[in-house]
Amino acid sequence: MSETHLSLEQVEALARGCLMANGCDQANAEAVAATVTAAERDGAASHGLFRIPGYVAALKSGKVNGLAKPKAEDLAPATLRMDGDGGFAPLAHRLSRPLLAERARAQGLAALGIVNVHHFSALWVEVEALAADGLVAFACTCYTPSVAPAGSRQAFFGTNPIAFGWPRGDGQPPLVFDQATAAMARGEVMIAARDGRELPPGVGLGPDGRPTTDPKAVLEGVLLPFGGYKGSAIAMMVELLAAGLIGEGFSFEAARYDNKDGGPPRGGEFMLAIDPARLGDKEGWLDHAEGFFAGLTALDGVRLPGDRRYANRALTPSQGVQVPKTLHDKIVALSAL
Repeated sequence: MSETHLSLEQVEALARGCLMANGCDQANAEAVAATVTAAERDGAASHGLFRIPGYVAALKSGKVNGLAKPKAEDLAPATLRMDGDGGFAPLAHRLSRPLLAERARAQGLAALGIVNVHHFSALWVEVEALAADGLVAFACTCYTPSVAPAGSRQAFFGTNPIAFGWPRGDGQPPLVFDQATAAMARGEVMIAARDGRELPPGVGLGPDGRPTTDPKAVLEGVLLPFGGYKGSAIAMMVELLAAGLIGEGFSFEAARYDNKDGGPPRGGEFMLAIDPARLGDKEGWLDHAEGFFAGLTALDGVRLPGDRRYANRALTPSQGVQVPKTLHDKIVALSAL
């Protein structure tokens, strides 16, 4: 596959310029481009420039408000709602993060519901920012049906990712994981289909309802939850937190109203932030956790979640990234006014 080499500055400029050429104002374009660039920087190609055509499709169809002006509403001392004004989620998150952190420090913990947004980005970007600021963070969001609940062969849940962040000491980056409750994120399946790679067993079923390792067949069929009924239960929890609790649509409802333009549907995101200095072990929590991490990583073959992403991050600023030429050319074409 022919590839185009880009610096991170070029990635950000390409993403931002394309979004602005297709209906985003500067604030919305910069917020989305920042998440896209972070994904490319850390080796998460499925949430990098790969997503730009989908963002553009949603702008062109009129489904997403590229001029969105998110507005915050206090619901209680420790709860907050951010109405995204029909835009993409990154700007709503960028504006709500300091408000959530402020309330978590004041109350010990705080919850945020982001509604009326279109979420298409990586969750780890959102929880990492809070964890880097010294807060324990959790986030989840649902999507459109692509995952069959345990015992079924019909899609009902979204891939329903969850992300968790934990602060570290001594200048170390926070512990962060971000994972779909599906056996594999749909974006990863799409990239496997694009690149002609087989999937590992257990990822999904083809349109005939039979297990398959062909990514194109899985995209036409259905993904499976990780761990069978255990992953299915967590996917259900995400639906209840990111839809039922905050007043947004469940995955099956999002599909009902989506225009199927290839971009993200309308939905919501649930976030929780906890100040560890205000809960439980006020002074010793950090050292206690570091002792746990030391014992964990002393085991043969064990690494902490996110370590590979941080290793990529250390190398990418000097090395840049390789992007499929077909994708680069497509984004350039979409940027033409």
